[in-house]
Amino acid sequence: MPGRRRTLALLAFVLGSLLLLPSGAAAQTGSVLRARIDGPITPVIADHVADAVAAAADGGHSALLLEMDTPGGLDSSMRSIVKDLLASPVPVIVYVAPAGARAASAGAIITFAAHVAAMAPGTNIGAATPIDLEGGEVLDKVVNDAVAYVTAIAEERGRDVDFAVDTVRDGRSASATEALEVGAVDLVAPDRATLLDELDGRTVVLADGTERTLATAQAPVTEFEMTGVRSLLQRLADPNLAFLFISIGSLAVIYELANPGVGLGGVIGAILLVLAFFSLAVLPVDVAGVVLLVLAIALFVGELFVPGVGVFAGGGTLALIAAGVLLFQRPTGIGVDLSFLLPVPLLVGAAAVVVGRLAYKTRHAPAYTGASGTMVGAHGTVRTADEGTAQVLVEGALWRARRPEGPLAVGDRVRVIAMHGLDLVVEPDAER
Repeated sequence: MPGRRRTLALLAFVLGSLLLLPSGAAAQTGSVLRARIDGPITPVIADHVADAVAAAADGGHSALLLEMDTPGGLDSSMRSIVKDLLASPVPVIVYVAPAGARAASAGAIITFAAHVAAMAPGTNIGAATPIDLEGGEVLDKVVNDAVAYVTAIAEERGRDVDFAVDTVRDGRSASATEALEVGAVDLVAPDRATLLDELDGRTVVLADGTERTLATAQAPVTEFEMTGVRSLLQRLADPNLAFLFISIGSLAVIYELANPGVGLGGVIGAILLVLAFFSLAVLPVDVAGVVLLVLAIALFVGELFVPGVGVFAGGGTLALIAAGVLLFQRPTGIGVDLSFLLPVPLLVGAAAVVVGRLAYKTRHAPAYTGASGTMVGAHGTVRTADEGTAQVLVEGALWRARRPEGPLAVGDRVRVIAMHGLDLVVEPDAER
């Protein structure tokens, strides 16, 4: 019993000593969870970041590192990510990397919202002016709302408010060095290892007001990979793929209209168009580009029904090129690459001309009830005969026939020597 009392007394002393220690920022050790943001900011990226924040918290990681390279994206997805970063129970580090990467438009505001904002040399940040997805003039109230939004974020994270406001109101952009000088970001690091070493010992304030001292030097890095389905969906959110799918999908449907058969072309075209419409749903699209796109498809379809020199196909090609230029909002940095913008419409236009001419020839070709040139040399039997004309059975079909010299009698065996329209010219079959 005395031994037990001594043990309890020692335990109480240790606990009491811990309680009497001065309070301060808690240092958390452990691995750093790393996630990657590449390409446009879409609902797919927003879900990926939300899951990464949850995984970092549930897994007891010391911090979440988001390495980013984005031209911008949807405002709704950006705001969802910002909410997750501001409310994150673990420190979030946004690192614009590698060299040549950017945090443009929505990406800039996401960077401002991180507990720690870092950039690699040779990267840039800014150009966060809001745009009208319908191609119209952006209203002052929309700009003012965006200014107030980014101001609140910059104040919350202690960043330079003037720079943040200028990125929204004037489209200002800055290099990594300039952004560090004005206080828009916290540090510039050439690589991930250097970044984690420089972050070691830095204190951040979490959403609940507690302070957290980072212990990231030599910390192991755990990868948080995007799921296969999300990776596929994010890849589809590519303006070049969207433009390609629309063009090839439309051509496949046009081919099916011109040559109805088993429906393979129609099925392939429908699948490509569905994938294209998904891409358009998560990308900033201009209504003028959509109208030109519909016009191009209509002109290509018109080529099927009008014989001639490819006027409709030519118009469709020009409309498709114009649609590629105007389809996506250029201020976001998202657009169709020139390597797709010219070859794809020219290919579709040329194919439409070929398919259109084939379809026209097919529609206007004479209808035959049996074989044509291959009938010459075939053998048959006279079934009926009347005043120089007869019906003969050749290869399972009845044909009207005549003999150049002499009459035909029922039961005669004949051989086809020529064909005039739908009439056979026959002679007695000497071989039988």
